[in-house]
Amino acid sequence: MVALPFSKDEYRQRLRKVRDQMARRGIELLVVTDVANQYYLTAYDGWSFYTPQVVLVPIEDEEPYWLGRGIDATGGRLTVWMNPDNSVGFPDHYVQQNDRHPMDWMADWIKAKGWGSRRIGIETETYYYSPRAHEHLVRGLPNAVIVEANLLVSWIRAVKSPAEIEYMRRAARLVEAATKVAQEIIAPGVRECDSVAAIYQAQIASQKEWAGDVTSLPPTILAGENATAAHMLWTDRKYEKDETVATELAGACRHYTSGLARTMHLGKPTKKLQDTTKAVLEGMDEVLAMMKPGVTGEEVELTFRTTIAKYGLKKESRCGYSIGIGYPPDWGEHTISLRSGDKSVLEPGNVIHVMLGMWFDTWGMEVSETVLIKDKGNECITNFPRDVLYK
Repeated sequence: MVALPFSKDEYRQRLRKVRDQMARRGIELLVVTDVANQYYLTAYDGWSFYTPQVVLVPIEDEEPYWLGRGIDATGGRLTVWMNPDNSVGFPDHYVQQNDRHPMDWMADWIKAKGWGSRRIGIETETYYYSPRAHEHLVRGLPNAVIVEANLLVSWIRAVKSPAEIEYMRRAARLVEAATKVAQEIIAPGVRECDSVAAIYQAQIASQKEWAGDVTSLPPTILAGENATAAHMLWTDRKYEKDETVATELAGACRHYTSGLARTMHLGKPTKKLQDTTKAVLEGMDEVLAMMKPGVTGEEVELTFRTTIAKYGLKKESRCGYSIGIGYPPDWGEHTISLRSGDKSVLEPGNVIHVMLGMWFDTWGMEVSETVLIKDKGNECITNFPRDVLYK
């Protein structure tokens, strides 16, 4: 058995919040397709989401069900907090077939439970729920009323419990260690892939008290011309003298993720980089000074945009987002965004990755913090020098 990350009482509290939202929307059965939400509700933890899997939450006060591939149902029984019988597997002859689909079996299972004529909410905008899966599930439930339930669980996840925040603090220690390793190993003549290998080791095993998980994004190392883009991957090229290197890394503990971006320059300071750094760091200071309960996402973004505009700079993309449980390919929660027009109101327990990336024609730089909203302000749970490191 794998030790539960949280008490059963915490999982029951999460379910109560989900059912409250289901009742408000008139949803009698919730089909959870987002892997992070499945983990949040059940603690199921396995690399099985390459085949269809769902969590079913009936409106009745009973434990949820995990449905997935048969050979992975055993993993469910080893990880979930519910009765082991609530981890249910479909036969292997449904896996990757042209003439049948696992959702055919799941639809039959739902009907066998007596839920086939219910008002069913489905998360449709998730990474591992395909159009074909949706087609087969809906076709297999002809008497159901299907409604959209995207982000119902995700918005509940946006407010973290003290126990969740503790895992994010552990994740912060992991990403700090990884960033320290990155700044030590990256130098002219070193291959990008060799630096990434060292970073991976720190992300997984730098802390004696707890293990790091696979992060939902791989290490992002933006060097030289590649730093003009936001999400390039490493190669076997060697870092060169006088290029700027931006690192965007993560630590993950029990899938709870903290992000941290920093910048270094392999040579003498350039005036453009120094001026940009001054603007961005001032912007970070101004943002952290005003982030508190009651502030909206768009107000945070406006603060940063106004600050860097004094230096003749502008940033078109958002400058942060809610972060928490992370599974590939993304660690964002798809709820709160720090962008113009986002009227989401910050509240205690939100955790925001404040991501201040600036990309130009031939180079780029990044600074970020993972920030916890508290009753009367905020706290950076990541702790690492923000200045550009000149090496």
